[in-house]
Amino acid sequence: MTTPAFEATQNAVRLPLRADLEGLTPYGAPQLDVPVLLNVNENPYPPSDAVVADIADAVAKAAHGLNRYPDRDFHELRAELAEYLRVESGVTVGPEQIWAANGSNEVMLHLLQAFGGSGRKVLSFAPTYSMYPEYARDTLTGWVAGRRAEDFTLDVEHARAQIGEHRPAVILLASPNNPTGTALPLSTIEAVCEAAATAGPPAPDGGTTASVVVVDEAYGEFRRDGTVSALTLLPRYPHLAVSRTMSKAFGMAGLRLGYLAAAPVLVDLLRVVRLPYHLSAVTQAAALAALRHRGELMSQVASLRAGRDDLVVWLREHGLQVADSDANFVLFGLFDDRHAVWNGLLERGVLIREVGPEGWLRVSVGTPRETAAFKAALEEVLGW
Repeated sequence: MTTPAFEATQNAVRLPLRADLEGLTPYGAPQLDVPVLLNVNENPYPPSDAVVADIADAVAKAAHGLNRYPDRDFHELRAELAEYLRVESGVTVGPEQIWAANGSNEVMLHLLQAFGGSGRKVLSFAPTYSMYPEYARDTLTGWVAGRRAEDFTLDVEHARAQIGEHRPAVILLASPNNPTGTALPLSTIEAVCEAAATAGPPAPDGGTTASVVVVDEAYGEFRRDGTVSALTLLPRYPHLAVSRTMSKAFGMAGLRLGYLAAAPVLVDLLRVVRLPYHLSAVTQAAALAALRHRGELMSQVASLRAGRDDLVVWLREHGLQVADSDANFVLFGLFDDRHAVWNGLLERGVLIREVGPEGWLRVSVGTPRETAAFKAALEEVLGW
């Protein structure tokens, strides 16, 4: 408990906050204690007792060595992540092509620390993930937002024009996109990679550089049949990186483990900016244990895909607009007062996300019980 005198002393000191951070508040979706949480795109299924026991055993073994620093380049974990991608996407990458960090957020931060910075730009296409401009801000990188079409797809000619005009150091493409769920066709990613090959900022010697193209596949495992991962393009484009996470399909959001696959030369440059021993021994042990159970942990992906598709049909049958989704969430609308709809659902114990273009709302796919609760609440709010 602080005293009035202590508080007065603290308030008398003005700290030298960066001018561009004045008045800003921390990022984060509302964390409210309600029965149905469908606002942050989590996997609604917790790990089984067997998975929990294996993780606990692995962490206990790691704890015996906590007086020592962990493997700072986490070689075993990189090898297991590479094997997982081979099985999941049919794409073979070596451990030297894998990088991991504390969530895909830190992976993105490493990318902009290495390739962004003062006088450089990062380009993306709105609407998209609301953390992207914050990564840019935190690394003193200029933020440029092109536009998506009305159906949230990406117009290739517009993308080429933006790349040519701004010569970005980094291009961020979310596929599936958050908050819309829209996946990019492989041909679109190829076109961006081709345009970016000599479109980066000038090199110190005056020569040309490539823009680093980052395809954020945080929701990639939920893609519909026929949607191909950008991982297949890695052999052709050394300036391409494809990021993934264990938070969504794996149901390991609390683990905080994100990773990417890219050319070894790109991965090596990320090692320059990472903090020493940034992945703890506990994180590495827990992630390796989770990967041993990847079949079980991802067993609900198919049912979540089916639940998403059913939810899209149900919303459309009730006359709402719904964006095509390859993720584990659905963007729907349009509402004259979306906050009133959001609040009405909250009053009925269902928390979704008020995000995206004006008039739209986003709901995560939950368990059948949670989805049924959402439907019932929405029917009441909209008077169906």
